[in-house]
Amino acid sequence: MNIFLDDSKCREQLFPFSLTRHAADIRIGILTIKEKWRNLSSATIFTNEKNIPADALLVNANIIPTEKNIDTLLKAAAGKIAVMENDDIKIIHHPWQIFQLNDWALRRDFELLTKNRASQKISNTNKYSNEKDIFIEEGAVVEHSFLNATAGPVYIGKNAEVMEGSMIRGPFSLGENSVLKMGSKIYGATSIGPYCIAGGEIKNSVIFGYSNKAHDGYLGDSVVGEWCNLGAGSSNSNIKNTGGEVKYVINQNRDTLTAGNKAGLLMGDYSRSAINTSFNTGTIIGVCCNIFGSISPGKYTGNFSWGSERYIFEKALKDIANWKKMKQQVLTDKEMEMLQQLYLSNQ
Repeated sequence: MNIFLDDSKCREQLFPFSLTRHAADIRIGILTIKEKWRNLSSATIFTNEKNIPADALLVNANIIPTEKNIDTLLKAAAGKIAVMENDDIKIIHHPWQIFQLNDWALRRDFELLTKNRASQKISNTNKYSNEKDIFIEEGAVVEHSFLNATAGPVYIGKNAEVMEGSMIRGPFSLGENSVLKMGSKIYGATSIGPYCIAGGEIKNSVIFGYSNKAHDGYLGDSVVGEWCNLGAGSSNSNIKNTGGEVKYVINQNRDTLTAGNKAGLLMGDYSRSAINTSFNTGTIIGVCCNIFGSISPGKYTGNFSWGSERYIFEKALKDIANWKKMKQQVLTDKEMEMLQQLYLSNQ
């Protein structure tokens, strides 16, 4: 079986995360949408519309597959039934739904990844509750910490490390080779992707991968892309002082959409903030932005912003390469081409 995950109908509305990735590469729960499909199905998964086999079933890339809904989604792709959103089928229509649906997705990914498998033994230096919903992968190190899986599962990925004094309340996942620093305070539902460094206070947020929120400061009801860095003391607001509904500015035309009464930071890939940056409720930061200065960033910062100016493209690439080098990675030709196209389209 061949499956084509089509993001043509949802790509524009998932800004800023769909500017630098296919919608199926968005992380929600523990896995990306594409990874979920690969774990749930023996089908060959395609995302490039240039090489789709003639017999491929077309599935909208923003539908989240689970063990419970996979058969329904395949029947719908074959034209036998219609897909309807319900308790078992969730669709990401807007980027803030990544954190709004993360609790739901994280629990289902935990079941998928841990079914019929045994966790590493929990070290007796830790305090923990509801052991059956704690899973520690091979090579992970968790010592002198608090793991509370009463409200939701706790998943620690391969070769990850939870440093001493960390307090974790599930549902929570820490990706492969990621580090949770000493004294971290984590509230569910939070997902930290692979090769991240996280610390401080984090609540109901998703960090995609290769990003750092390594120091004190609050991150709540937020989504942070790949290759981002939040400077020490950076915090975001996730609720208005009035308690009213939060609106995101979704494009340069200043169009807005309401996201509920708790909505924080949405930060695109390759973006960074200086120390002690304060992000207002319902803030969107585009791709490759360097946030600094004495004034808090506005609710919408466009791609390639350098403070209040425009990033010089060659400097942007050099800075990204420097950050990637710190994680033993390199800026690829494919990334440079993608970023150049994005830069030119935003002139």
